[in-house]
Amino acid sequence: MSSTIRHRPPRAGSIAARLGQSRVASRLEGEVRVTAADLVDCVAEARLKVAAVRYKVEGEVRNKAEKLKSRVSVAAEKLGDEARFIKSWIDDPLRTGSVTPSSPALARRMASYVDPEQPGPVIEIGPGTGPVTEALIERGVDEERLILVEYSPEFCELLRKRFPRATIVQGDAYALSTTLAGHLTEKAAALVSSLPLFNRPPPSRTALAKEAFPLMVEGAPFIQFTYSVISPIPRKGSGLKAFVSDWVLRNIPPARVWVYREAS
Repeated sequence: MSSTIRHRPPRAGSIAARLGQSRVASRLEGEVRVTAADLVDCVAEARLKVAAVRYKVEGEVRNKAEKLKSRVSVAAEKLGDEARFIKSWIDDPLRTGSVTPSSPALARRMASYVDPEQPGPVIEIGPGTGPVTEALIERGVDEERLILVEYSPEFCELLRKRFPRATIVQGDAYALSTTLAGHLTEKAAALVSSLPLFNRPPPSRTALAKEAFPLMVEGAPFIQFTYSVISPIPRKGSGLKAFVSDWVLRNIPPARVWVYREAS
């Protein structure tokens, strides 16, 4: 019986096969690792971008929500002030004189004629709910320098809450020396008035000015707004020099500001 020698293909477990497979596997494994690392980096970068966009969107939403909340609060407060003015006007129209508080534009115009560098207190008569008071503070007048003379007890209570460092005096501005007795320790740098002067006869308006100027330093302004085209303080024989602004059209109704000083 003859024996036949058969040549078999190398088994998978042979050294040559293993060596070839290991090289291919090593290359594939390396490529897979690189691809996986790139994928991880891409995913991480995408997550960072998503997080950044989300943070930006959330921040914008928060900012818009805060602005809206602030606007609603300001609107509610404004409506509250207007409601207070209407009630005060109904209760006593001769003293209130207006159904709405002064606009920010008018308040800033009035405050612009006050020099914050001039030492001494600043007297405000008829401040109402405080729009001119706020403008004076924005102008640079320290709140502690303000002496606010208001006739309405309700407005006085509101002013004490809004301007706790100011001096709030409840009393009659047309008896200014008596009302300010014990509150004014030095001469004032300015007097700002939102009183409805035309609700009073000319002698009362003249008397108010004559009583006010001795309470102020020389050259200090008496600042008064009006809806009228003529001077609210009679000028004939007053011994005052006056300046009048242009119309503040952003106030309803439009108003002008008169600035009086004693003639030298």
